[in-house]
Amino acid sequence: MTNLTDPIELTKQLLACHSITPNDGGAQELLANWLSALGFTIYRSIDGTAPNGPVPNLLAVRGSGSAPHLAFAGHSDVVPPGAGWQSDPFTPEVRGELLYGRGAVDMKGAIGAAISAIATLPVEHPGTVSFIITGDEEGPAQFGTLALMTRMESLGLHPDMILVGEPTSQHRLGDMIKIGRRGSVNMWITVNGQQGHVAYPHLAYNPATPMISILGRLKSRILDDGNDWFQPSNLEITDFSIGNEATNVIPAQARARINIRFNNEHRGQQLIDWVQSIITDEVGGRGELRAEISGEAFLTDPGDWSDLVATAILTEVGIDPELSTSGGTSDARFLSKWCPVVEFGLSNATMHKLDEAVAIDDLINLTLIYRRIFKVVLSL
Repeated sequence: MTNLTDPIELTKQLLACHSITPNDGGAQELLANWLSALGFTIYRSIDGTAPNGPVPNLLAVRGSGSAPHLAFAGHSDVVPPGAGWQSDPFTPEVRGELLYGRGAVDMKGAIGAAISAIATLPVEHPGTVSFIITGDEEGPAQFGTLALMTRMESLGLHPDMILVGEPTSQHRLGDMIKIGRRGSVNMWITVNGQQGHVAYPHLAYNPATPMISILGRLKSRILDDGNDWFQPSNLEITDFSIGNEATNVIPAQARARINIRFNNEHRGQQLIDWVQSIITDEVGGRGELRAEISGEAFLTDPGDWSDLVATAILTEVGIDPELSTSGGTSDARFLSKWCPVVEFGLSNATMHKLDEAVAIDDLINLTLIYRRIFKVVLSL
């Protein structure tokens, strides 16, 4: 019989699941069983189609749907472990004061802590608690949290506040919470040329030359200087290829890929339009652009919700957390459309690394912090 109040035991069982995105590996079945035992109504689904699906998703709800409605959001999938671990990445192992396994901090440990926290509280309580757990946050995220949001809307469920259990702490548990994230857009640029002999350039059109000019113009622009909550937006060239194996041939095509991480002074489509204008100016109809917006920048203005989370951290571990918008994207970019969202979880020092590990004490203290948050919101 699983002790649902023990975050170490729950985390170990989750770590044993081979839930490399988008495979579930039994993780969501465990969560469904545990939350069902705690009085939650369970909604499980397989959403989406190939190539970015199908995706396993889980929604668990306790309460009538009335306010206050606190949702805990996260993901049960993990990135591939890679080779070189000291122990099997899917055989949880305690060595010293650390628990090792893929997903220990990102973010099976936080899910274990959240379930352990709610397990210590009365089943009957004011308001509503829900768990929004996708099996596809580490992948394309096309059919994960977005599908769960659609399901909740169909059920008439609208959270008043959302806590995302991503690993936000940097040096010590509780030193940082996220109240926003930068947006991200990937763009693929193609310049079509005319193949020819390098000795007869007038009979050809080398696409590498205008591509270099396009990329130079894109990199030379300062997008912004940042603001009170966000660092400056940044454009990086992530690929540049011609694929020409011959030394005496002018290539027929040049390709490049860029990523822009942008703050709330921009929108993804505006940046796409700007890049398109540069391409058109340089090469006219010889240029092609494909773009995918991973998420828009968002900010949860500091206020009651972030204050409540910060106070719980200060009370339990004695740290006054920094409010930050740093780092990559998360599914908070979707959930922020609904209500105030705060991200808080374990230390991110080993996430996505070999020998990912969580400190046992951190799991215990995170459970206490989450428990206090649940208690305050639900007036218990």
